[in-house]
Amino acid sequence: MNKPKLFLTTLIFVFSLSAQAEMIQGIVVKIADGDTFTLLTDSNKQVRIRLADIDTPEGNQPFGNFAKKALVKLVFQKRVQIEVQNKDRYGRTVGIVSVDGQNVNYELVRKGMAWVYKKYTDDEVFYRLEAQAKIKKTGLWVDEKPIAPWDWRKGER
Repeated sequence: MNKPKLFLTTLIFVFSLSAQAEMIQGIVVKIADGDTFTLLTDSNKQVRIRLADIDTPEGNQPFGNFAKKALVKLVFQKRVQIEVQNKDRYGRTVGIVSVDGQNVNYELVRKGMAWVYKKYTDDEVFYRLEAQAKIKKTGLWVDEKPIAPWDWRKGER
């Protein structure tokens, strides 16, 4: 094989490896809030998971407790799969969470328990689910002017 062909073949191989998302799985053993939990992996390691592309109300914010309860119902003590996207500045693994084939990130938005984190996603499904929840006044959208968690944290209450 000539050098250019070998280089191209190697490049394609390396790219295909990097294009595959890392997957981890295990049992959810602790819920911190509406978008963060602890996973006990199959290798018996605890990993803090932050749901990607969404943000739920803070614990002391209206609907914060409801968002946490919704996440408990969806994943607590269940086997989940995480499609890892990255790590956040707090060291949490950020990813798309699924349980029994259901996308938990989507489900929290559909239930009106989370905002789409527009800063981090261009996934149209999130925007469609959020728009439907707003129209139906589902979950936090029952409030006339719900405050996004990122504004709540800044003190814009």
